[in-house]
Amino acid sequence: MANMNFNTTFTPVTVDPDKIYDHSFNIIKEEMGEHSFTDEQWLVVRRVIHASADFELGRSMIFTPDAIEAGVKSILAGRHVVADVQMIESGSGRKRFQKHGGDLHCFIADEDVSKEAKAQGTTRAIISMQKASRLHEGGIYAIGNAPTALLELIRLIKEGAAKPDLIIGMPVGFVSAAESKAELSVLEGIPFITNTGRKGGSTVTVAALNAISIMADERAKETK
Repeated sequence: MANMNFNTTFTPVTVDPDKIYDHSFNIIKEEMGEHSFTDEQWLVVRRVIHASADFELGRSMIFTPDAIEAGVKSILAGRHVVADVQMIESGSGRKRFQKHGGDLHCFIADEDVSKEAKAQGTTRAIISMQKASRLHEGGIYAIGNAPTALLELIRLIKEGAAKPDLIIGMPVGFVSAAESKAELSVLEGIPFITNTGRKGGSTVTVAALNAISIMADERAKETK
């Protein structure tokens, strides 16, 4: 049997977190090559790629022309962010929303949501979107896990029961994930960020949301 030596030492390029980010973004820019995203859209796409190491996912992203501006304005206006799952709630830069007067909310674990979902024989994700639409006007909806949440939000919008400032809809999975994003991609009148296919998830949805909140912070600093 061959003698395997696992004592190889790897020395990172840097341990400075800011320099690690810069180095990662430089690698992403070089490997991505030419693309059709605007400069602001690219700031979102590169964070999604950074979070997933998936260039195919990054290339599949779709933005309405007004999506990023709508998200920045929503945050600066103190509007709330609604997440479909708690992973987004814990992974986002929540303090960036709070200092502008908003906050991030996730209702999927609420007792009333659970009871209502059980009574109706439906998913908690669907009921949580209904609750969010009743409690919050406008705001950003960040959906990265539950296709049923995205489909329900689209239904509420079409019926006039919800009007988000922006939807970041990138749920992952094999059942209805691609289909829910296809539905979002033809939705009229609401700014959105999405991607095509089954890929997505809470991690990349958080990455997109954080990119926009960072842009909002920078905008606020410029106007002081």
